Amino acid sequence: MSGAPETDEQQRLRFQIELEFVQCLGNPNYLNFLAQRGYFKDSTFVNYLKYLLYWKEPEYAKYLKYPMCLYFLDLLQYEHFRRELVNAQCSKFIDDQQILLWQHYTRRRSRLLTPTNTNGNVEQNMSSQNNNQSNGHINNKIS
Repeated sequence: MSGAPETDEQQRLRFQIELEFVQCLGNPNYLNFLAQRGYFKDSTFVNYLKYLLYWKEPEYAKYLKYPMCLYFLDLLQYEHFRRELVNAQCSKFIDDQQILLWQHYTRRRSRLLTPTNTNGNVEQNMSSQNNNQSNGHINNKIS
């Protein structure tokens, strides 16, 4: 890059590209793809990952749709983690754990958001809600 400052359009484009890339880091299969192609052995790429840590700042993190990517960005700062991602079984395990976390979070969140009946009993509401739940999404029946 030349010594000239970036234009507003260039800054906007860089922001969009880095936002998309950081969010891709939340996908263990993509991390496995990068590892198998040797990106994590390139010191320039590792330095780029360090640079991207600014996304953890609140003024940038608010734009992230997948905040789990920040957790992986932190882990990518460690050489051991980067080395292990070459193994497809490792990335599959991480992917499975991520799905389990999302399922647990969704169930727990739905419990917290379920109103209690007049007796303070949530069980009846939860059993009917669990029957309507599929893949972590609540399917509301229209009556």
